[in-house]
Amino acid sequence: MPENEVIRVISRPTGIPGTEHFQLEKQPLAELQPGQIRVCNEWLSVDPAMRGWLADANNYASVKVGEVMRSLCVGTVIESTVSTYNKGDRLMGWFGWQTCATVKPEAVVQKITATDLPPSLYLGVLGLNGITAATALDKLGSPRQGDTVVVSTAAGGVGSCVGQLAKTMGCRTVGLTSSSEKVQACYEAFGYDHVINYKTDNIDQAIKAACPDGVNVYFDNTSGSISDSVMQHLAIGARVIVCGTASIPSWDPPPMGPRVNRILLTRRARMEGFILFDHQDTYASYVEKLEQLVRDKKLTYREHITDGLHTATGAIAQLYRGENLGKRLIRL
Repeated sequence: MPENEVIRVISRPTGIPGTEHFQLEKQPLAELQPGQIRVCNEWLSVDPAMRGWLADANNYASVKVGEVMRSLCVGTVIESTVSTYNKGDRLMGWFGWQTCATVKPEAVVQKITATDLPPSLYLGVLGLNGITAATALDKLGSPRQGDTVVVSTAAGGVGSCVGQLAKTMGCRTVGLTSSSEKVQACYEAFGYDHVINYKTDNIDQAIKAACPDGVNVYFDNTSGSISDSVMQHLAIGARVIVCGTASIPSWDPPPMGPRVNRILLTRRARMEGFILFDHQDTYASYVEKLEQLVRDKKLTYREHITDGLHTATGAIAQLYRGENLGKRLIRL
């Protein structure tokens, strides 16, 4: 039988996963069984959430030691024993970091039928990143025209979408990012009204100047000291969306930061966590909306691509070092 290359988890990290926590292996492909499809992967996703899947055995999507690394992927069906999927169909789903995935239909998130859009977009602006941005901003942020929306990791896969979507809703957008290159991208590619470099600017003073009437919606991808500063400037009735905690190196023991209870109370603000898995019933509808925005050139994107399965093992750490500009992808 032909061989399959896989990246397997060999140890559970306590912080950010590195190459030492994975192993690249070759194994024969077994004969396809009834109820299975075989997908040849073309694109693999790298996402900040992977850190939580690996570090915490009790995480909502924990990956066990010994398993192939979980990942959303785009690939083409090369064999099928399922009537609804045929050879040549292009799919996006939970196929893992490997060259070929043998899965049941439940692993498929969607069939990609659009031929006028790059398939890699279904792992970024039309996939987990874009749908997270659109769903969380819409359902939890409830932005209104004229609102000031502040976004951390503003040049990243999720943040860049949030900023652009908020602009289409008539909001004023303020991005927080970490380098002059990303500041430029936020202005030129993603259309932010104001951008703060939290590594060089006094973030508290910069937010106060950029948001004189307060922050109506804060899309939090970082937690930590960045968010501590933003919370001080919440407007009355503000909505805080907790989507990521990228700035916290470890949650064991939990870091002890400022208490936000008094701020939430006095500003009558709402703070809520967001996990896309809780909103699968509306996934397809948001894909359709974002597809049209891309076609209309109202939603732009950037992709950070490396070639070869072997480049995946260090990609999560690269994300947390801020080395990517745009959606992080592996091309096979």
